[in-house]
Amino acid sequence: MAKNSGRSLYQCDICEKSLTTKGHLTTHIRIHTGEKPYHCDICGKAFSRTGELTIHKRVHTGEKPYECDICGHSFTRKDILTTHKRIHTGEKPYQCDMCSKSFAKSTNLTDHKRIHTGEKPYHCDICGKSFNQNNQLIKHKRIHTGEKPYHCDICDKSFSRNAELIAHKHVHTGERPYQCDICGKSFPRNYQLTTHKRTHTGEKPFHCDICGKAFNQSYILKGHKRIHTGEKPYRCDICGKAFSKSTAVTVHKRVHTREKPYHCDICGKAFSRTDELTIHKRVHTGEKPYECDICGQSFTRRDILTTHRRIHTGEKPYQCDMCSKSFAKSTNLTDHKRIHTGEKPYHCDFCGRSFNQNNQLIKHKRIHTGEKPYLCDICDQSFSRNDELTIHKHVHTGEKPYGCDICGKSFPRNSGLTAHKRIHTGEKRFHCDICGKAFNQSNVLKGHKRIHTGEKPYPCDICGKSFSQSTALTVHKRIHTKEKPYHCDSCGISFSHSNRLTKHKCICTV
Repeated sequence: MAKNSGRSLYQCDICEKSLTTKGHLTTHIRIHTGEKPYHCDICGKAFSRTGELTIHKRVHTGEKPYECDICGHSFTRKDILTTHKRIHTGEKPYQCDMCSKSFAKSTNLTDHKRIHTGEKPYHCDICGKSFNQNNQLIKHKRIHTGEKPYHCDICDKSFSRNAELIAHKHVHTGERPYQCDICGKSFPRNYQLTTHKRTHTGEKPFHCDICGKAFNQSYILKGHKRIHTGEKPYRCDICGKAFSKSTAVTVHKRVHTREKPYHCDICGKAFSRTDELTIHKRVHTGEKPYECDICGQSFTRRDILTTHRRIHTGEKPYQCDMCSKSFAKSTNLTDHKRIHTGEKPYHCDFCGRSFNQNNQLIKHKRIHTGEKPYLCDICDQSFSRNDELTIHKHVHTGEKPYGCDICGKSFPRNSGLTAHKRIHTGEKRFHCDICGKAFNQSNVLKGHKRIHTGEKPYPCDICGKSFSQSTALTVHKRIHTKEKPYHCDSCGISFSHSNRLTKHKCICTV
């Protein structure tokens, strides 16, 4: 120890630091020696300074002598109170010299600077992942250990982070103290408000350094980067499936538990995910928040809008690797591939018939059940399929929006136009694998095949007679109803079948 004359400074002979008093020097030297002469008489923990011991004892006594004169919140240390007061004053005295961002605490500035330097000094000894903040490492390790040290004293639910517990407690209290000054929406946590405001400003401050894509939340960027790295650190402890996001594991586990914690307060239907409930509620409210900027049509879901836009752009990003045919929707590609594989995973439990698409099975079952859920609001006629109702409505409106560019003939459906054009081209793309006969429409081929199989799936509910085609059943029923919907515009005679009217007109006009 050396005392400097002139300024009365005491210099440490180990690191040469100068201090103003002998007591300060004595305390400082303990940094080098590791000496901790002051012991807590309750838990035995040791400290190098009496001030540290005094503060520590407040853990046992619960004493918080430093009170905020603005909100009344109390603290064990004066420096914590000083930092706390900056919440009220908005003071942020610590400024980053690289980007000018300011902080209320010096430790926050130190952590922030590592964003610029890329320094990540805290390493996980389990998986090797690195972090730029120690508290991030502590939270990360709980992924491996499963530790959830924060318990709700109301419902006993546990959490791995204190912030999650605080946010959870708002479920019980209903408190949402952070309000958006633009739209008035309230949030239980300040960072949620900060993130929400970006929906108004359009700000996306988090950029992927690999592909350049920008995001409005840092955790979304982290999850996105795993697309590039292929990292899936979150694993289901039931089936072992791995995921890139922790939330995905939580949702996935409900497949095993069948838990559906989110209930519709209108109809009571339950869902395993909050977004599914949000989308479902639009059935009741009629809300369609996603609008096409080209044609103005609105949708309940963003992904449906994305798919819809491809009608206008012609984009078909999903290509079959067997025949190179492209599709606008991934589900359409999946269904299409079954044409090549012959797979028909959907089976009718009435007749055993199989289909390569689930919606085909649903429509088919209505043959057996007689269900006709689609009702015309003009004449109350019912249909088993929505597209049949759409076509039927053209009877009332007379609309035929699809016109042939060769002969000018118009059709109420695009599929009708496509089939019609084959008359001009002579194309017969649908071949019978039994006799080789070719047809220009798939439904005609289906009807033809029943000649070979003898299948007659359309029974008359009046006399029980069965038919191989639905049109034949419709015509047959007119025997019972005596309906004759086809009229000769020359002589007024009526017929039950269109081809009989056609033959009559040849005689009538001669």
